Amino acid sequence: MSSTITRRAGALPGALTEMERMVDDWFRAFPVRRPVYAGRLREEAAIRVDEFVEDGALVVRAELPGVDPAADVSVTVADGLLTVRAERGGEEERSEDGYRRRELWRGAMSRVLQLPEGVVADDIAASYTDGILEIRVPMPEPPAPAEATMIPISTG
Repeated sequence: MSSTITRRAGALPGALTEMERMVDDWFRAFPVRRPVYAGRLREEAAIRVDEFVEDGALVVRAELPGVDPAADVSVTVADGLLTVRAERGGEEERSEDGYRRRELWRGAMSRVLQLPEGVVADDIAASYTDGILEIRVPMPEPPAPAEATMIPISTG
């Protein structure tokens, strides 16, 4: 089943995207508090991404080292938005001078990006190689310009 993504009515394609990028860049430096399951809160940071167009596709690359893409990363598309979520965790243990120290840590990250109007969700592909998540979104063909229609003018 194929679904087409459309942009909200009245959105300015270039200006809105640029403004969203500026806001994303500003917020990227701050951890965001998000509600988490089981009634507790967890810090969730923004995933840094590179976006560019290559060979007719929007390419989104995110550095996600140390994650298992099958278990810890999700890429979803809904309402014209591409959402990337990842969780990273680890364990460190040290024994030194008669004491033992063990640390467990876990962190969540996410990023939401506006997709161009007309993108078909089923055509989007994602791959993970050497710590880099790459998402390729085929760019839709721009719509043909509508021909002008003469409107008759009535008098009287």
